[in-house]
Amino acid sequence: MRYYKPIEIARELHISTSALRHYESWGVVPAPARAKNGYRLYTSEHLAYFRCLRAMFPGFGVKLTCDVLRHIQNGEVDTAFWIVNKEQANLQQEKVVADQTLALLQDPSLPLLKNKKKKNQLTIGEVSTLTDVPASAIRHWEKEGLLSPERDPENGYRLFTPVHIRQILLIRTLRRTVYFLESMKEIVQAVEHQSIEQAKKVTEHALLRIHERNRQQYYGVHRLVQLCEEVGLMKQG
Repeated sequence: MRYYKPIEIARELHISTSALRHYESWGVVPAPARAKNGYRLYTSEHLAYFRCLRAMFPGFGVKLTCDVLRHIQNGEVDTAFWIVNKEQANLQQEKVVADQTLALLQDPSLPLLKNKKKKNQLTIGEVSTLTDVPASAIRHWEKEGLLSPERDPENGYRLFTPVHIRQILLIRTLRRTVYFLESMKEIVQAVEHQSIEQAKKVTEHALLRIHERNRQQYYGVHRLVQLCEEVGLMKQG
């Protein structure tokens, strides 16, 4: 059996040997045997764990990656794979939302309510159903100054217009990206004032980030499958 020196693995992954020890301490990589001089004896299995760890971080994040690798150590390959599958499904939904937002920004004439008569004013319940955003989130965004719905003078209920719909869809896309509150305010207000070019560019950038994460996730899954093959968890039947 070949043993790998920590420096060999560290150089391949472009990290420090101390990072390898940190990953061990997290319990996401099996503890290696030790030589008589106390040096760690990493095997091809350890190398596969480290490769998988580093490959999954960009697309899935540290917490989820560590959770997955702990399940792999316990032989719970199906549990691990379904965790990964759920995160990929979440990313797919992000893309659907971003695509929908961009389509509405590019063509404001698109109908917002399919198979329904166009309405110029909607209640918060109708908006929540239409955008698949909880009413509590819409109220929070209003409190943060991202939305400014009018109020019904008779009952005080919030009244939302098609412009608000586009703003809500845009916020839903942007909040999953790196944009901070002040930046979001500027972009959302641009939609309100019909200056949508900046909003379109931001949404297009968000889509590029989603595409990048999708590629990162697939590479992470590739390394995960390699790890499972290395440790004998991909047997059929």
